[in-house]
Amino acid sequence: MLKKIILAAIALSLSACSSIYMPVVPNTPMLSNQGEFSAGAHLSLKGNFNVNGAYAVGDHFAVIGNAAYLNSEKYSKDLEHSLYEIGGGYFRNFGPDNNRILEVYAGVGSGKNIKTTRTYDNREMLLATDVQHARYNKTFLQVNYSSKKIDTIRLFGTQLKLNYGMAWRLSYAETKDFTINNVAHVNEDNIFIEPVFFTRMVLSDEFQLQYTTGSNIGLKSRKFLNAGYSIFTIGAVLNIGKKPKVK
Repeated sequence: MLKKIILAAIALSLSACSSIYMPVVPNTPMLSNQGEFSAGAHLSLKGNFNVNGAYAVGDHFAVIGNAAYLNSEKYSKDLEHSLYEIGGGYFRNFGPDNNRILEVYAGVGSGKNIKTTRTYDNREMLLATDVQHARYNKTFLQVNYSSKKIDTIRLFGTQLKLNYGMAWRLSYAETKDFTINNVAHVNEDNIFIEPVFFTRMVLSDEFQLQYTTGSNIGLKSRKFLNAGYSIFTIGAVLNIGKKPKVK
């Protein structure tokens, strides 16, 4: 009996190791002019699928939308997570060739996290099942700096065209309707700093492959709403509607 109690306690503590909050891949559309549309899709090694969209409603103003979804089922833990964001902001091209881009966006979002943790005795008998369910709201402020200047590298005898960028995010999240095994739990809040860096392989003016990596830093000490996940994804980005340069 004591062994079962200890195993159940360990399972409950492990269920708190992973955060309720998972950062989305930031929207980095690298817009140039009114009427341009950007869309991206990204996938992490954990199976977290992210999509981004942005539309330039003016020569310096844009609206953005982000979404992420993860559904992982394993022997001892199931995890379902979803997050949706909308926002808007300002972009500006500058530099000698007008190929540097500064973007500032702000917005709101809503997420849901359902985690089921199971404890077994010698991986045969189910001893305990813990279900953690939470919804949360968030606001964010994001600053992007990127460049459309093309750098080239040779890899395996092939010339690859690359450009780079970074995004700094400040996010505030707060849980609501947080329960553990259908018992109401005290809600938590946290402030996250999310620096993200990306590299794009330029296949054409409209289509690029993107590698994204970043970290997540929680400014408050929280048990459940903490900085438990980072960003590591591979994806693709499409930009259409860009006006050609006037020579």
